Amino acid sequence: MAIDLCKEIQKTVKPHIGKVASKVIKGRAVGGDSTFYIDEIAEDMVASYLKDEGDIAYYSEDKGMVVYGEPRGIFIIDPIDGTRPAAAGLESSCVSIAVSKMKDRPKLKDVFFGVVQEIKNDYLFLAEKGKGTKLLLGDKEISFLPGNNEDINALFWTLGFRGRPAIEMMTVLAGLVDKSSTDGGVFDIGSASFGITRLVTGQLDAYVDIGKRMIEEAPWTKERFAEVGNGSILNNSPYDIAPSLLIATEAGCVATDGYGHPVDDYDLLGSDNEAQLSCIVSTSQGLQEKLIKEIDQGVARLNKAKAAIKKI
Repeated sequence: MAIDLCKEIQKTVKPHIGKVASKVIKGRAVGGDSTFYIDEIAEDMVASYLKDEGDIAYYSEDKGMVVYGEPRGIFIIDPIDGTRPAAAGLESSCVSIAVSKMKDRPKLKDVFFGVVQEIKNDYLFLAEKGKGTKLLLGDKEISFLPGNNEDINALFWTLGFRGRPAIEMMTVLAGLVDKSSTDGGVFDIGSASFGITRLVTGQLDAYVDIGKRMIEEAPWTKERFAEVGNGSILNNSPYDIAPSLLIATEAGCVATDGYGHPVDDYDLLGSDNEAQLSCIVSTSQGLQEKLIKEIDQGVARLNKAKAAIKKI
């Protein structure tokens, strides 16, 4: 059902990709992010589709938890991960769905199936826990190969940037940005799902989102996060990354939180600051350790620069 739902959402929103009307703000999601017109179209389609199925629970970006009948499982849905790229007509927007057993408080480790459907280019990634990852284009299975680069200076990577304060974020990431800006590259793709799945295809080496760690280790930045987020903290929530994390790890990639700790026991549901998490995904354990070391140095640099930053 998850694959069929992905394809139906794609079919519904694809005609609206890049249209001026898709950029219209319609409200705020439960987590505080902006809801665009194209989000509203996708969310309405999801509600209608799953209501007809019955006996299912789902958690989505805009609706939060919705229960129909006696649920057999939980769908964690981001109907458009990469709303801004979708509204702008860019390629980096996806439908993202994870499936978990029905539990009172499911964790990320309870996700047993994940699917990410590219909206504009039709590629579909899917993974079943313990059974590997597949990449499909229509009915054809496409071969893929994650990269093996462990050289920070040649790093091709993407970051979580929406809703994060730029000066504080770049203070933490300055070392990585400077080292990789000539022989590698850093990209703000605008979609965690698209970014993380690029590791599977070998296009990128790493995905880095350290917003939640910044707030935890430099609490003075929380006010700035709220300012940039129009009153809300907009770091990644579990629904942003649950499917793509399973897809990446089943393909052999490494995923941790921003400290290098496993993400298995993080709550799967929720979108407020307490439910959010930092996340680093890379193509090897060696590269992961180097990234964590860079982030450790960056957070120390952020706190050291506190007084100077507050004056800006």
